[in-house]
Amino acid sequence: MSHIRAYGEVATKAAGIIHLGATSAFVTDNADMMMIREGLRLVKRRLLSLMSALRAKVDEYRNLPVLGYTHLQPAQPTTLGKRMSLWLYDLLLDYKDLEYRMDGLITRGAKGTTGTQASFMKLTGDDSDKVRDIDRRVADKLGFKQTVPVSGQTLTRKVDFQIVSLLSSIAQSAHRAANDIRILQHSWQVEEPFSDKQVGSSAMPYKRNPILAERMSSLARYLISLLDNAAYTFSFQFLERTLDDSANRRMLIPEAFLLADSILIVYTKTIEGLRVYPEVIKTELLNNLPFYATENILMEAVQHGGDRQELHEAIREFAMKKVEAVRAGRDFDMLVEMRASGKFPIPEDEWDKIGDLSAYIGRAPQQVEEFLAEHIDPLLEKEKDSLGIKSEIRV
Repeated sequence: MSHIRAYGEVATKAAGIIHLGATSAFVTDNADMMMIREGLRLVKRRLLSLMSALRAKVDEYRNLPVLGYTHLQPAQPTTLGKRMSLWLYDLLLDYKDLEYRMDGLITRGAKGTTGTQASFMKLTGDDSDKVRDIDRRVADKLGFKQTVPVSGQTLTRKVDFQIVSLLSSIAQSAHRAANDIRILQHSWQVEEPFSDKQVGSSAMPYKRNPILAERMSSLARYLISLLDNAAYTFSFQFLERTLDDSANRRMLIPEAFLLADSILIVYTKTIEGLRVYPEVIKTELLNNLPFYATENILMEAVQHGGDRQELHEAIREFAMKKVEAVRAGRDFDMLVEMRASGKFPIPEDEWDKIGDLSAYIGRAPQQVEEFLAEHIDPLLEKEKDSLGIKSEIRV
């Protein structure tokens, strides 16, 4: 009402008719959808720029063997590029969801106080075609393909849930990648950007804390939590509309977009400046080589006449000795001991190949190349005009 009065004081000829037949939701819901549309366009640019930066890292490290982990325990090797491609694929799914939501955006249009358009029927002398035309023209003027086909007083708050769900999904992808970066930085395999003058800890000057990944996790966790709020706001609407959504949405929607924007900025800066330490990675691989090499040893020995069950038991015994040595802090070169035992009928030249780390990564490099060529590169080429938005951390 304050806006209506203020406008009427400076546009006196409109004062008597402004807002006639409308409701506050006519203004706010239509304006909200315009702002949501602009917000999604910004999110799209940020997301694509992140995908471009991550694509470069995926390609750069597609051949670098790294120790794979399942249950957070050492498993079969993969490559660093392949691991990063998992992060990129999550973002690709988010992008597809974003495109779907943007393509389907609608606005409320001119629906009246309870969605029946009764007031507009009165204004047009019960001309139903003219009322439908007004509704369509509102959508056209605001840049939307269509208005919602039916509504109560407001556009269904289900739309809010769908938008926040998309932003939450992006936050989930960022959090998942941040977890990986933090774990790998713990073992010095990778490190997020760290400036020469940066202080890692106020108490321990030697520390290099993963503050960007931690910030990304922190912001993402908050955004993920907002999805419940959007769900409750939608589900607790009564009949044609209740007002318990209003104050809530004024915090929820701006916060969700601001959080998504900040997360994507931090994620992009982290990826752009990510440092990789191949020698540390190689050490991790070699420390665990005796374990993940056993499958290849078993198959090679069987091919040269060995008994599978007897070989399996022999490997188990050597593995237990290796575990005991690790727990006791002693050296025990399991592969050397196995080779010298004479229990494994493997030619010497085949033993020499056991230490070739690239023999354990399967099709990881090819998978990365195919993924980039078939899914990422065509998308980035199509959206090349949206790339290049600056990601600057201001706080």
